[in-house]
Amino acid sequence: MSQVEAAKKLAAYRAVDENLPPNAKVVGIGSGSTVVYVAERIGQLPNKDDFICISTGFQSKQLIIANGLRLGQIEQHPDIDIAFDGADEVDPQLNLIKGGGACLFQEKLVASASKKLIIVADFRKQSKHLGEHWHQGVPIEVVPIAFTKVINELKKMGAKNVDLRQGGKAKAGPVITDNNNFLLDADFGIIENPRELHLKLKELVGVVDTGLFTGITEKVYFGEETGEVTTWKGEVIGTASEEVIEESK
Repeated sequence: MSQVEAAKKLAAYRAVDENLPPNAKVVGIGSGSTVVYVAERIGQLPNKDDFICISTGFQSKQLIIANGLRLGQIEQHPDIDIAFDGADEVDPQLNLIKGGGACLFQEKLVASASKKLIIVADFRKQSKHLGEHWHQGVPIEVVPIAFTKVINELKKMGAKNVDLRQGGKAKAGPVITDNNNFLLDADFGIIENPRELHLKLKELVGVVDTGLFTGITEKVYFGEETGEVTTWKGEVIGTASEEVIEESK
């Protein structure tokens, strides 16, 4: 295991150990390379049969099953005690870009239903502003018949480039989300006000949701290149607090 991979594992284990309530009944588990270790750690707990795990998509469902955890549906358990997920980019106010893995709407649904959202990622996801390092663009889930209309409106809003995400070598045609929608990736460059942009995007007819997560993250654990773990914290009150504490251990 590389030093970075070891740090991701350490960050994930610490996130679980420091935040999972001992009496939790419902736990959300997201997707991504770091969340693999979250599911692994939760699967090691002696009380793992005492709670239900809610997935954010196909990959996380498989993680839950593979680690011997009890799989539930958010329709049955809409009140989630805590959720763990990854991110494509994080700014110091704990705003996130998510959706690079195409699990967008379900990730936001689980996050919004959770009392706490804890993010685990590696150091490459840290940015001073969203859009600084993540150049793929803001993922936007759209109803298929509306994608052309939405692309035109995004360009009018100032998007430098908008791509209908393609399936690549594995699939001819666009990516289809777990909810049978399309994904657009809209590059707005540096995003000064993520919440404002999210609200404007949500007003567009045909947009299901966006990959901008604002004001819902309590803490982020980063696996550093040095093998250490950095923690960013913020208060979740409408939008994330501008006061962020960084701790290196």
